[in-house]
Amino acid sequence: MPQRPHTDDLQGFTQTEAAAAVLSVFWIAGIGLFFWYLPDDAGGLRPVVMLLAMFVPVGMAWVAFVSGRAARRMAAETQRLETAIDALQQAVLAAKPAPAAPVAEPKSEAATSRFASRREVSRLIVPRAAPQRQADQPTLALGPGPEDDDPPLERPDLVRALNFPENQDDTDGFAALRRALRDRRARRLVQASQDVLTLLSQDGIYMDDLRPEPASADLWRRFSKGERGRSMDALGAVRDQAALSLVAGRMREDTIFRDAVHHFMRRFDEILVTFEENATDTDLLELAETRTARAFMLLGRATRTFD
Repeated sequence: MPQRPHTDDLQGFTQTEAAAAVLSVFWIAGIGLFFWYLPDDAGGLRPVVMLLAMFVPVGMAWVAFVSGRAARRMAAETQRLETAIDALQQAVLAAKPAPAAPVAEPKSEAATSRFASRREVSRLIVPRAAPQRQADQPTLALGPGPEDDDPPLERPDLVRALNFPENQDDTDGFAALRRALRDRRARRLVQASQDVLTLLSQDGIYMDDLRPEPASADLWRRFSKGERGRSMDALGAVRDQAALSLVAGRMREDTIFRDAVHHFMRRFDEILVTFEENATDTDLLELAETRTARAFMLLGRATRTFD
């Protein structure tokens, strides 16, 4: 299992920030002494000028520190995910067994292959720590982040990433996933989807086992524009009663699972709104076929989002 990149310098009060705090105190004290001994010839503007000179440079310096720290944290998280994907792909390739001799009963072999393929994607999803209950962290819009240098994520790449790689040889799927992880909004949905798919697999619920009823592209467009109610019922296209019962029971009993589901639903809705703006009907129908969209249909039906 790949190790998490060292990010201790992003936790707590770092040495750089301690030095900045000391310099801030010295600056404020120095400016205060300067104005204390300066002859009073500015009239009523003297206190205003003094306060501006004392606090404006300090405030700007701390804004720069906070912005830089947020950018480093995001870069570290992206690096951790990409490293984990690379290491997992190499481990799967290394452990791939040699081709077995043909068996006498082809029907049995086909059945075994179908059974494995339904769970194969769950082994390819990078394991993450159990999602913790916490509010969404605010982002600072003070300057470009490290991912802003990358070109915008194309719709086909987003769709392929949200379906996750089909198997260890799906190089296009892994490449699309890496590109999605460099896009802030897509990365947040990929991580949220990864969390719920992992949690669902603990109950034996796999997206490839589900057979959702197709919904029209127009229905997805209306949902992305805010329409709700029974007219959206067809979007809850997963009607597997066993899976729905398991999800509903866990929603009642497992707080972490419930928080992960609500977080995932918000992230999917957020992406859908921007995706729909320039998407063709074909793009929307391809998005609806992804494992992430199937999870949205299942969880939306279980949480009565489409009622």
